[in-house]
Amino acid sequence: MPRTSTLHGSAPDENETAVVILDLISDFEFENGSKLARAAQRIAGNVARLSARAREAGVPIIYLNDNRGRWRSDRSELIARCSRPGSLGRALVQRLAPADEDYFIFKPKHSGFFATPLAALLEHLGTRTLVLTGVTTEQCVLFTAIDAYVRDYEIVVPRDCVAGLKHSNVTLKFIGDTLKAKTGASSRLHLPKRSSVGNR
Repeated sequence: MPRTSTLHGSAPDENETAVVILDLISDFEFENGSKLARAAQRIAGNVARLSARAREAGVPIIYLNDNRGRWRSDRSELIARCSRPGSLGRALVQRLAPADEDYFIFKPKHSGFFATPLAALLEHLGTRTLVLTGVTTEQCVLFTAIDAYVRDYEIVVPRDCVAGLKHSNVTLKFIGDTLKAKTGASSRLHLPKRSSVGNR
C-alpha cells in the first residue's frame, strides 16, 4: 500500500531515528509499584525534554506499554485510568501523555518486539536507530534493547532517561559493552531532522 498523508495523520512518516518510551504511562498498581513510580518521577523531566526535542525535529515517538492482561485496553482507556485522582501514575501522565501524532503500542511481555507490530512500524518509518527510555532498566528496557540488537538496530539508552529497581548501573554497562549502545546523557544526544525523502 502506498504511503499517503491521510493514512497516518500528522505522525512523522519517515525518520532514521525513533524515540521509544517504555511503560511510563501506568497506574503502578503492582508489587513495588510505588517504588518504581518514584524512580520514574526522577527521570520524567528528562524524558519530557527529550520528547519535546524529538517532536520539534520530526522524530517519531513510540509509546510501548504493558497491557498487564487487559486485552481490551486501548490508549484512551489506559490514560484515563492512570490519570484518575489517587493514581500513582497521575503526575507522570500529566507530564508525559502522548500527543496526537505519537504512536502507541501495547505489549504483552517485557520486550517491545515480542508479539507486537513494532518491527513493522519501524520498517515503515525507515528507522535504524532506537532511543530507548522509560522503565525498568533491568527488565523491559533491557529486553527491548536485546531484541533491537539482534535485529541490527543502532541503540541509544540515555542513562538519565531510564530507571529501575535494582542493578541499573550494571545493566547500563552491559547494554553499552555488549549491545554497543550509547548510554550518555540525553542532553548530548543529536536528533536528526525528519527525512526530506518523499513517500516511497
